[in-house]
Amino acid sequence: MTINRSLAAVTLALATMGWAAAGLAKPVTDQEILNDATSTGDVLSYGMGPQAQRFSPLTALNRDTVKGLVPAWAFSFGGEKQRGQESQPLVADGVMYVTGSYSRLWAVDARTGKELWEYNHRLPDGIMPCCDVVNRGAAIHGDKVYFGTLDAKIVALNKETGKVVWSKALEDYKAGYAITSAPLVVDGLIISGIGGGEFGVVGKVYALDAETGEMKWIRPVIEGNVGTLDGKPSTMTGTKNASWQGDQWQTGGGGTWLGGTYDPGTGLLYFGSGNPAPWNSHLRPGDNLYSSSRLAIDPKTGEIKWSYQTTPHDGWDFDGVNEAIPFDLKGADGKVVQAVATADRNGFFFVLDRTNGKFISANPFVSRHDWATGFDDKGRPIYNPDFRPGNPADGGGADGKGKSVFAAPSFLGGKNWMPMAYSQKTGLFYIPSNEWGMDIWNEPITYKKGAAYLGAGFTIKPLYEDHIGALRAMDPATGKIKWEYKNRAPLWGGVMTTAGGLVFFGTPEGYLKALDDETGKELWSFNTGSGVVGSPITWEMDGEQYVAVVSGWGGAVPLWGGDVADYVKSFNQGGMMWVFKLPKKA
Repeated sequence: MTINRSLAAVTLALATMGWAAAGLAKPVTDQEILNDATSTGDVLSYGMGPQAQRFSPLTALNRDTVKGLVPAWAFSFGGEKQRGQESQPLVADGVMYVTGSYSRLWAVDARTGKELWEYNHRLPDGIMPCCDVVNRGAAIHGDKVYFGTLDAKIVALNKETGKVVWSKALEDYKAGYAITSAPLVVDGLIISGIGGGEFGVVGKVYALDAETGEMKWIRPVIEGNVGTLDGKPSTMTGTKNASWQGDQWQTGGGGTWLGGTYDPGTGLLYFGSGNPAPWNSHLRPGDNLYSSSRLAIDPKTGEIKWSYQTTPHDGWDFDGVNEAIPFDLKGADGKVVQAVATADRNGFFFVLDRTNGKFISANPFVSRHDWATGFDDKGRPIYNPDFRPGNPADGGGADGKGKSVFAAPSFLGGKNWMPMAYSQKTGLFYIPSNEWGMDIWNEPITYKKGAAYLGAGFTIKPLYEDHIGALRAMDPATGKIKWEYKNRAPLWGGVMTTAGGLVFFGTPEGYLKALDDETGKELWSFNTGSGVVGSPITWEMDGEQYVAVVSGWGGAVPLWGGDVADYVKSFNQGGMMWVFKLPKKA
């Protein structure tokens, strides 16, 4: 009883004098993370809420006042470790937590930009990230901050000191596994995906105890593989050999490299699974479940509750890992459906019932989708066989190794990793898209641990002279595009929308821009000095509204982009955290 009274007294004292004044950081609770989308004084999760709608209810910064948005401070990541900076920062109790390339994480005073601490993960030789040495963000819970590393670990740091509390290797990086996504926090669990599909790994989703790092469950996303629960084998994913031949399911790809979302209403996680391995579809007949799919997973057990495959028997690396965003869809009859939306690499925008995965609609958000003419009423693509890369056994084509075809979108997708945003104000989704195609041909390939497992060659080419990127506002009820904003270079960063009527996004040319959410009219821009491929956030502090974005050109485009890479090769690299604010006088 005395102990309980003492704890109560301490808690009351901390509540009265403030955690910061007591020299302690306020622990971040599960409930605060669930409320992240509606709280305005912090950003506690990747996506600005577990549903990742990237919508802020703040209105001080709006169409009329955005012209008064000015730089508050900038923080350099320093050193020679520049490359792509695809991070989204977090803000808690006046401290910003931001990750950078090569598995680094900083804590920075959100008012001044002063560095509080830096964690520089010691990476081994031989890491094999397929698409640049990026990191997309951290998670925060209790007194810790968490992030994934390029050697396939989840690291938990004390958020006051940056000291390692625990570190857990999820898989063997020598096989091609890596983590670039931000973890998700649900009910005291750290939930993470993993990458490596280009190396023939098996994609999985992992849940770890936030306090100890103990593995609670693992769910492979390729059928035939068995998951674990509390350290013991649990259930098989799907049915062995139902859609994979022989032992191909053991190297089937399906990376979960973008991470997931969570809907408290259904109590389900939503994860995307990537391309099947190898890319050469003639080597793996069948639908190849559950690659290029959206999966609903029970966060308590890791069991798959439903699945929907956006590209069965994928032959173009359409890697359906794109984020699935829960939202409420109002139909023409006035009924509201609990829906989830996703804009796929294959160029189609999908709306599903998030309670059961039932197909509602699929509409193109890019100008060309050669591989399929559309989707039938059961949600199956209507393939155009003339645009599937040929069987190398037939000869001909590029280098005599297979039939070469030109198809759009390219394998970098109508939309790649860069997250879209949903506005609760307009009911529209804002999709960062790209207009490009590819020459693609298949080649013979055999699996070897740690080696690229593609079986394809390719060259990416822009479709139009005046633009590659296009930010598009799409109505999920009708599938119609309301407006578009064209950009000469590809769009490769995330989008944010606000109740103030604004849509923020960045460009490889270095600009952070704000558009009118109803018309797409540009209202404000600022050149950060390097390409913006990160995701912006906003919050309020000391009575003023702030906006932040990471600047630093890189990612997959300069590495894999073919003719497009030639166009952007002169863009400056960098590594800066830019913070802007709307002063009270504005």
